[in-house]
Amino acid sequence: MPAYPDDDPTSLRLELELVPKGTAVGEVVKQLIALLTVGDLVPGSRLPPERQLAEQLGVGRSAVREALAALEILGIVSVRPGSGTYLRDTTSELLPTTLSWGMMLNAARTRELIEVRSGLEIQAATYAAQRVDDEAVEALRGFVDTMRDSLDDLDAFLQADLRFHLQIAVSADNVVLRDLLQSTRSLLRLWVERGLSERSQAQVAYREHLAVFEAISRRDPDAALEAMRAHMATAGERVGHADVEGSQR
Repeated sequence: MPAYPDDDPTSLRLELELVPKGTAVGEVVKQLIALLTVGDLVPGSRLPPERQLAEQLGVGRSAVREALAALEILGIVSVRPGSGTYLRDTTSELLPTTLSWGMMLNAARTRELIEVRSGLEIQAATYAAQRVDDEAVEALRGFVDTMRDSLDDLDAFLQADLRFHLQIAVSADNVVLRDLLQSTRSLLRLWVERGLSERSQAQVAYREHLAVFEAISRRDPDAALEAMRAHMATAGERVGHADVEGSQR
């Protein structure tokens, strides 16, 4: 049930402050989180439009748009084209804790999260090479082939990339590791997408994924470890560079 009369989000009183320069997206996220968790909104409420939020926060609409995209990835809001952005009906009871350490939309925290994700991905690839079955190998092969065929369609490439890593996490046969990877990937997704914006970057990423796949398909954990380590090194550079550019917007 909306927390404002006549389903009009513009009538909602917002306790928002002007955002300091140079920290736009991260600060917008933090203020919106505070609004959504302790403010007047209830599950199902529609947020004010981007323009109103941008004006009140003193930032560009692109910063608001990216912040809302990050909140959608985290499962906090739902963006409905042509309708607006809504607070989801349910949020995880772990959300406050997750967000307190997980708002990785600044350079220092993003670098730290990249390091965590790298270690988890390397461990997952090592386990997957030891535990993968034939069906999973064929699934991984399909994702790599899709990446090869999608160098000019980066959205399709990124989807295949995501599914490739998810399959490795499943094949690692460690639920805790899988869930940790899912959380870190969700928090980094915005920066990962920014970090892969050119065909040349996709070509490099494809070759790296192919090396990981070949090592896992041979059931060679040492080779899988080294291949994933190499991939994480270049992927981390791309994501870190994207984070720096994003923080300067």
